[in-house]
Amino acid sequence: MRRGLFLPIFDDLADPVVLAGLAARAEHRGWDGVFLWDHVVLRPPVTAATDPWVALAAMATATERIEIGPMVTPLARRRPWIVARQAVALDQLSGGRFVLGLGLGLDSSGGELSRFGEETDDRRRATMLDEGLQVLTGLLTGDTVSHHGEHYHVDDVRFLPRPARPGGMPLWLAARWPNQRPISRALRHDGLFLIDTDDPSSLASIVERATALGRPFDIVVQGWPGEAVDGWQAAGATWWLARFDPFTVTAATVEAAIDEGPP
Repeated sequence: MRRGLFLPIFDDLADPVVLAGLAARAEHRGWDGVFLWDHVVLRPPVTAATDPWVALAAMATATERIEIGPMVTPLARRRPWIVARQAVALDQLSGGRFVLGLGLGLDSSGGELSRFGEETDDRRRATMLDEGLQVLTGLLTGDTVSHHGEHYHVDDVRFLPRPARPGGMPLWLAARWPNQRPISRALRHDGLFLIDTDDPSSLASIVERATALGRPFDIVVQGWPGEAVDGWQAAGATWWLARFDPFTVTAATVEAAIDEGPP
């Protein structure tokens, strides 16, 4: 099981320079990855935020080994073709170390959908996510794509270059336990970022289904710094991410967790 950091991008961490420095520090201390929240705003008391994609570019140039990526980008509030271009650029910049985390998004974290006129209906955003994934994955192959759906239209487009990573860029899809539809969506791709569970036994059916795929599949969980991770590893998780409270996190608290080393 690999160990990483799951960093908010707010207030004391709302600076690409700070995040790049933390990523470099984590790499030096033996961590395997650093992943960033992707939000436009967050509810009070948070007052400042940065752009995670720009910060990931800074992190890519400050590191050489660790995996990086957004965790997760709500695809329904992005254009899939723009995400494809940006993701491949970050994959090139990092030398094939980019993981693309995608999800449904939510409005309750700070009104980042409703306050900007974005789609707030969960079912409709789910259809946008599924259709957007069709467009995105097609463009990432480097083949010619034509798509005419309910939400997106693409006419005879081919995107080059392809991702730098051999075998393509991993796509991890977020799912809230125990919702089965997003879990099934993730199983069609490369990994599952499981939210809202602290119980390793919740992985049992997921591991069984992932094993039946007959191909590599990441199961990503999270916990607080200092927690024991043996239960997650025994249950079949392939990644454990140290999370931080977005309302109280400081660069110093992250540095302290990094310096403790991967659990």
